[in-house]
Amino acid sequence: MVDDLPSGAAEVAEDFPEIWDAYGRLGAACAEAGPLDERERRLVKLAFAMGAASEGATHSHVRRALDEGISVDELRHVAMLAVPTLGFPRAVAALTWVDDVLDEDEDEELDDDAEGDDD
Repeated sequence: MVDDLPSGAAEVAEDFPEIWDAYGRLGAACAEAGPLDERERRLVKLAFAMGAASEGATHSHVRRALDEGISVDELRHVAMLAVPTLGFPRAVAALTWVDDVLDEDEDEELDDDAEGDDD
């Protein structure tokens, strides 16, 4: 699990496992405290990351959302919804953070395709 975390979070999880475990339990309790389903919670958390101008958290939530089957169009729409609230420059920054992850995925697919071209 620690290997799947961004470097800063992984260091905290490794150096302070009791705190990391308590943080995880808090997150689970917050998730279970209301009526939103997992998909809705992921989109809200993505929006919070964008609103907090946290590039790393935005990247993380985009990756998780893609793994959970949320579409690229939906992720990009979250960034565009930020325009009237956060302002155009912040929304564009958030959109670039979404696209960072999408570009990573494209690069990985190209690398995988190139590895299979041994004919």
